[in-house]
Amino acid sequence: MSNSQTLTALVQWLAGEFDNRKQAFEQPAWFVHLRLWQRPLRQRIQGKLALFAEQANALYLNQPYRQRVVVFSENDDRLQAQYLALKHPNQFRGAGADTDLLNKLEASDLEPLLGCVLDITLQDNMFKARPLPESKCCFEYEGTTRQVVLGFDVGLNSFASYDRGVDPETGQALWGALMGPYEFSKCEDFAAELPE
Repeated sequence: MSNSQTLTALVQWLAGEFDNRKQAFEQPAWFVHLRLWQRPLRQRIQGKLALFAEQANALYLNQPYRQRVVVFSENDDRLQAQYLALKHPNQFRGAGADTDLLNKLEASDLEPLLGCVLDITLQDNMFKARPLPESKCCFEYEGTTRQVVLGFDVGLNSFASYDRGVDPETGQALWGALMGPYEFSKCEDFAAELPE
């Protein structure tokens, strides 16, 4: 399989609506029941495939959060994912489930998140995405610098998120995958929405 075919397969596997119901019911003290949308953008970003991602507590599906756009590329025979922030995230709240709203998103609505790049490898029918060495993914939120450690594994119908917020000064984990990854199953496939 060529790199471009591998990249397309990666984005197809990631494109969907996911739920961690089983994990949340088995370990409710450690894992909130979440719904995750990773929906293809109708247009490419700088010629590259991209997904809009957001999640919501399953009890409050009308209050999604953590909106971001992930752009996929091949660099020097390596697959990478670059995370972008929305300049006005509230403007696109709910776009993971609402394609009419998502279709209003333009490249001008996005801004880069420095240090928020993952290297992706294919191992045993699973894509594994991990941060670049020595990189720090930081952003400003309510006047404070926040840091997130990103990472995921994706299979044909499964997605594991290692994302966790950390204190940028101490490195102490604050939220997210504190007791291991959030383990999602795909409940709806959006691969057919990928642009040609």
